[in-house]
Amino acid sequence: MKLLHIDSSILGDSSASRHVSAAAVAQFRKKDPSVEVISLDLASDPLPHLDVEALSWLGKELTPDVSGRPELIAGAEALKTFQAADIVVIGVPMYNLSIPSQLKAWIDRIMVAGQTFRYGANGIEGLAKGKKVVLAVARGGLYGAGSPAASFEHQLSYLKSVFTMIGITDITVIEAEGLATNGGADRARILSDAEQKASAL
Repeated sequence: MKLLHIDSSILGDSSASRHVSAAAVAQFRKKDPSVEVISLDLASDPLPHLDVEALSWLGKELTPDVSGRPELIAGAEALKTFQAADIVVIGVPMYNLSIPSQLKAWIDRIMVAGQTFRYGANGIEGLAKGKKVVLAVARGGLYGAGSPAASFEHQLSYLKSVFTMIGITDITVIEAEGLATNGGADRARILSDAEQKASAL
């Protein structure tokens, strides 16, 4: 069993999403001590944003002439690592109503036609079936269904669309929401509740 653990928050140890994702990974390790965990910190080791050259290499075997191009190699490795994973745990903070650009750069490397999805006669078919995804979501405000700001939420809704499109239907969401409301007075309780949910996976 292979588990890919991704964090994307720029806040280091102060990050709520990192705490929740770590609790989820710890629970998977507790349930199966033999699980192989591969960690990817997109804040400290970001992928370059997609450009035309990187796009041309997506899903292709890298040739020896790109051995000196670490950004191309990193993109190819990101796809390969994702495809090999059985479980993917992602720590996702909300930045300006959406996800960190570092995480978007990773998504651009794993959503590859012919590799994780394809266009068929009946539309898009996901090719990454059989994986489990856990989204450890953190946000300062309240953006859930029924809240006044629900229409501004482009974090969780986007990620669900991404993984559903590539064929993943086993998606678990653990939310730490409202961390900054009431001046942050409820932050510790909200974070603790989310970590407990992660520990019950």
